[in-house]
Amino acid sequence: MTRLPVLLGLALFATTEARAVDRITDAPFATRSEVIAVNGMAATSQPLATQVALDILKAGGSAVDAAIAANAAIGLMEPTGNGIGGDLFAIVWDAKTQQLYGYNGSGRSPKSLSLAEFRRLGVEKIPALGALPLTVPGCVDGWTALHGRFGKLPLEQVLAPAIRYATEGFPVSDVIAYYWDRSVPRLKDQPGFLAQFTVDGRAPKKGEIWKNPNLAYTLTQIAERGHAGFYDGPVAERIGAHVKAAGGYLSAEDLRAHRGEWVDPVSTTYRGVELWELPPNGQGIAALQMLNLLEGYDVASMGFGSAEHIHTFVEAKKLAFEDRAKFYADPAFVDVPVEGLISKPYADERRKLIDPDRAAQTVSPGTPGDRHGDTIYLATADREGNMVSLIQSNYRGMGSGVAPEGLGFILQNRGEQWVLKDGHANTFAPGKRPFHTIIPAFLTRGGKPWVAFGLMGGAMQPQGHVQIVMNLIDFGMNLQEAGDAPRIHHDGSTEPEADTAPMTDGGEVQLEGGFPQPTIRALLRKGHRVTWADGPFGGYQAILRDPETGVYYGASESRKDGQAAGF
Repeated sequence: MTRLPVLLGLALFATTEARAVDRITDAPFATRSEVIAVNGMAATSQPLATQVALDILKAGGSAVDAAIAANAAIGLMEPTGNGIGGDLFAIVWDAKTQQLYGYNGSGRSPKSLSLAEFRRLGVEKIPALGALPLTVPGCVDGWTALHGRFGKLPLEQVLAPAIRYATEGFPVSDVIAYYWDRSVPRLKDQPGFLAQFTVDGRAPKKGEIWKNPNLAYTLTQIAERGHAGFYDGPVAERIGAHVKAAGGYLSAEDLRAHRGEWVDPVSTTYRGVELWELPPNGQGIAALQMLNLLEGYDVASMGFGSAEHIHTFVEAKKLAFEDRAKFYADPAFVDVPVEGLISKPYADERRKLIDPDRAAQTVSPGTPGDRHGDTIYLATADREGNMVSLIQSNYRGMGSGVAPEGLGFILQNRGEQWVLKDGHANTFAPGKRPFHTIIPAFLTRGGKPWVAFGLMGGAMQPQGHVQIVMNLIDFGMNLQEAGDAPRIHHDGSTEPEADTAPMTDGGEVQLEGGFPQPTIRALLRKGHRVTWADGPFGGYQAILRDPETGVYYGASESRKDGQAAGF
């Protein structure tokens, strides 16, 4: 699969188009220009979904209407990363009130499951597949809550394009076909998967028409009955029965009880720009912690891709991620010291642990006090100035593999992230939300909306958010260049679901193709273990609004099938 990330940057250097862009932008990694429009913009990981969003905007829909329509379409077209069996988080800029609103659409664990039951079953670590890692899918609740507050068109009209594509079919795109093919051998034994997500036992091929009439049925139930169309009645009952038959605990009662929640986004400033994230149970504040640490350095003078740039970024990530493993969890069950974790004084203390000449091998979490798979991301914006940053996921690619009979979607495996040990912040409990990796982001300048963006990919997400912000602010890249630039991924920090001691071996710096050899040698001299890798480097979409003109700029991930488009 030569289009995948490790070869992408190098391959692009050879093309005439890339050289032409290089002459304009002085960025050898640039793939294409930003998309520029004034009436509306959408950026998604599937071009047909982008067009669905634009059609909704042209019909008079709001940015939220467009985001829901696009998400429904991507759930059909990119089941390798998302779907209505997963969770959803969003940040919305409302032009009328001039405020940001956050929605936490993550689901909770089954009420009938307990630590004692896991021990009775002899389960020491929750598996990735099957019925045990299931939590309530929060996506549809997120749609209906967002639509109820910010929607303009009827939900039936918003979901109609996805229902039509599910009924009539669409051609499967390149990268999605590749990941679908990789998923089939892993998930083929899960109940309901082969019958609903394969063609005679294989994945659909690139360009092959794929239909999902079962998903069309489920989406029609939602279009007609809203929240109750998924969480009550025949869909919920069928989910509960299927899970029970598979040996799981998620029930129709769990679905009926589910509601997500509106939350206040939290922020930090970075060189005069505000980055907004959602508070835990997600990992968004890790990006805020990293930027607070990096603000103490003259990153711009280091130069993009230098050893100093990469070293400083990686060392900041190590510090933030040990806090992430210890503190980030469901605040309804544990006291998460968010204010302390994202404070500037705490960053000043932790920054003293960074040695500019040597990679840290042992890193422990701090003491902030009371001042702590695969995914899709999309952004939309409308002519009134409303903007949406939305992320949605099954967790690991196609999730648990458990596909409720006749419903056309797969249930997420987010519960894999639970810790099955007393005393951990992320310890399993009935009705608790697990630690979450998916995070939308938003940048403002002087209290005005600037950029709705996201970069999916598990633990890559906060690392990616920080790299996008640095690329835009420190290195002066435009919106597309900020996503095209080769990426850094540090692996090896303590994971929130791991019952282990803090990191003691320094981890591994994984670099995408495009970084110079002198940089690699300098990193090795500092004590880093450096590898070339094919990911995970994430998937990026973004929309920027010029506060003076109201003009939108759109960018889409060059490593995926996506598209940014406007009108």
